[in-house]
Amino acid sequence: MVNTEPIVSPEWLRENLNNPQVKIVDCRFALADPAWGQQQYQESHILGAFHLDLNRDLSSPVTKHGGRHPLPNIDELGDKLGKMGIEFGETHVVAYDDARFAFAGRLWWLLRYMGHDRISLLDGGFKSWQAAGYPVSEELPGSPPAKFTPKLRSDWVVSYEQVKARKDQPGVILVDSRDHDRYLGKHEPIDPIAGHIPGAVNLPWQQVTDDQGFVKSTQQQRWTEYQEAEEIIVYCGSGVTACANLLSLELAGLSQGKLYAGSWSDWCSYQLDPEG
Repeated sequence: MVNTEPIVSPEWLRENLNNPQVKIVDCRFALADPAWGQQQYQESHILGAFHLDLNRDLSSPVTKHGGRHPLPNIDELGDKLGKMGIEFGETHVVAYDDARFAFAGRLWWLLRYMGHDRISLLDGGFKSWQAAGYPVSEELPGSPPAKFTPKLRSDWVVSYEQVKARKDQPGVILVDSRDHDRYLGKHEPIDPIAGHIPGAVNLPWQQVTDDQGFVKSTQQQRWTEYQEAEEIIVYCGSGVTACANLLSLELAGLSQGKLYAGSWSDWCSYQLDPEG
């Protein structure tokens, strides 16, 4: 397996636009307007980029438990990736959004969870590409299909029951990735209960990048207090923006990170219905 840097620059991507081993995926999305990302993609995207939608492609339908963005059906996502010409273990995928990796980070984590490590994020996102004056298009790309057969790293995900059982064990750190006021329960714009999972510490996902969406050079410092942990379980509201913190762990050279995929929205569902 070729080692792939988690972050690539707009300059690097421009130089590799015509590289047949590189596929680009637009992950723009807006939680308040689910149709927005697709609309933006159709109007203008990085030349050659495909589009994957958070709700339709990177999540499963919502059920009683599992949170607001349950993990997608892995075989279905694998089929979609194959149709985009992404060959398992070989194609270098570059994902981008315009939301500081809020949504592209989900694809970055999902591909690695599926066993495909050749995935990078575009530093600065679509805005940095536009600012550089690099090629955009409204044309929909095509590609010869490839074979993408996932090899799932199932131990990268923890369930509600596992979080409940392990969160207070020595060597386990539970990290809430939401902004500090939501962690404190001062406001809760989405979920039915305010607050956080008991015992969780708070490292907001927005701290991974600067205001322009470029990765900060302070990733190791963010995790200094927890680098000796045996397991770091990361969650957010619905398992999406927590992936930015998993990226931060990777950039810090730490491999203990796991995702509570259902996150706070799943935790709330069990508090409201303890019988399950």
